Amino acid sequence: MPALWLGARTAGAFGGLGVNPIETLLTDSGTFSIIFLLLALSVTPLRRLTGLAPILRLRRMLGLLAFGYATAHFLIWLGVDLFFDWQLIIEDLTTRPFVMAGFAAWIILVLLAATSTRGAMTLLKRNWTRLHRLVYLAGILGVVHIVWLTRADYREATLYALALVMLLGMRLYWALRTPRKIRGEPARNGAG
Repeated sequence: MPALWLGARTAGAFGGLGVNPIETLLTDSGTFSIIFLLLALSVTPLRRLTGLAPILRLRRMLGLLAFGYATAHFLIWLGVDLFFDWQLIIEDLTTRPFVMAGFAAWIILVLLAATSTRGAMTLLKRNWTRLHRLVYLAGILGVVHIVWLTRADYREATLYALALVMLLGMRLYWALRTPRKIRGEPARNGAG
């Protein structure tokens, strides 16, 4: 639906894309990407809080939607904003911190999308889980990209940052409370 809405606006419906259509395309595609990434990161906490295991099936789809919108965002920046001018692209990638953070997040999402298949899970075995923990870094880099890009009104960027801190904080809390069974480490009890 967000892609259809953005496509309709690009075609001139719903008031079009405004006075700066490239910036609107970049902003909207980036917004959809971070929203879907945060939704993907919220699946496991929601499952733990509600006990609804079937929602786990949504995680891959939401992650791939985040990747799709991040790729659209990247391609709009690369082709529409910079017209594939490699000198400008290299300059942006090496001198603008918010571009570096966003590009690094996109590279991680490319890697995660490429290994999101059952075949990749089978091939990578336990390393698949380790690799896919990079999604947390992608989330951090995505939020950093938005915060560094924001010039005046930080309300939206703050909401994304708070959502990410809450989601990662819940995971950290659960990880610290879960008894350790790996590598023979003693389990923690409530007294420690």
